[in-house]
Amino acid sequence: MDVDAFAALHRADWQRLEELVARRGLSGAEADELVTRARRTATHLSQVRSAAPDPELVRYLSWLVGRARTRAGAPRPSTWSGVRGFLLERFPAALYRLRRWWLGTLVANVVVTGVMMAWLVRHPAVEQTLIGRQEAERLVTTDVEGYYHQAAPGSFATQVWINNSWVSALCLALGVLGLPVVLLLFSNIANLAVIGSLMIRNDRGGLFWGLILPHGLLELTAVFVAGGVGLRLFWAWVEPGSSTRSQSLAREGRTAGTVALGLVLVLAVSGAIEGFVTPSGLPTWARISIGVLAEAAFLLYALVLGRAAAQRGHTGDVDAALLEDRVATAA
Repeated sequence: MDVDAFAALHRADWQRLEELVARRGLSGAEADELVTRARRTATHLSQVRSAAPDPELVRYLSWLVGRARTRAGAPRPSTWSGVRGFLLERFPAALYRLRRWWLGTLVANVVVTGVMMAWLVRHPAVEQTLIGRQEAERLVTTDVEGYYHQAAPGSFATQVWINNSWVSALCLALGVLGLPVVLLLFSNIANLAVIGSLMIRNDRGGLFWGLILPHGLLELTAVFVAGGVGLRLFWAWVEPGSSTRSQSLAREGRTAGTVALGLVLVLAVSGAIEGFVTPSGLPTWARISIGVLAEAAFLLYALVLGRAAAQRGHTGDVDAALLEDRVATAA
């Protein structure tokens, strides 16, 4: 972003907001205009913070937004408005802005899993060093299929949801260190590759894919999103760009918090599919179709709705108007 060009483009709006803030009495139309311009300026502040943090401009816009909120009585959005803003703007915008990181993580993990699985199928001797013969036999005959019938659907879905949320939380929490995320993801896909190769080599590949794909598409995508965002958090302090390391890390840390909250909902959906659809009596094609539809819906949400939210100025960071309560007070 060219800060000077951006400031020149919006300076008239900011000056008009200053005029409204300075007036003692406002008409109804002017009060509405003040609120509208304050929200617009808060979006400008968010854009400057994320793309080209200029200390002087950030300080000025922080002061202006703080004054405007005070003048307008600092109205708070309703709970529903906040939820709606999170689901339709903040979360999809975060996914879209960080899409290269999590899509890259997704593709890399899928490729590595496929290569590992194909190699293990052709080298059964290696597989036998990783898993005992009796354990392998139990997995093939009963354990893989029985896993999805070990508890009532509701309880099983909750258990799966908690477990996957924990894995995703670890990816985000350990992201600042970088390497632990890579190791955690590799451990996850290595286990999948070993079991998959075992089932395929014993002519149970159809059963394996029929059990994994309905919920696994969305579930693994969510884990890869967490891994990609965690790696972006690591890169935020390694290569902060034009920001300081603390500014870069703080911005990406807040965005990671947005993603973490959103993934709780995504994983709840995948957990429900795993608890109620995967072990159901539906035909394999129907169960897989449900998984494909859920995955397609998520990708459309992240890339289409997210792109629209990003074009409106959202970045996935905490709403600038909420942040500026503290900044404006300090100013």
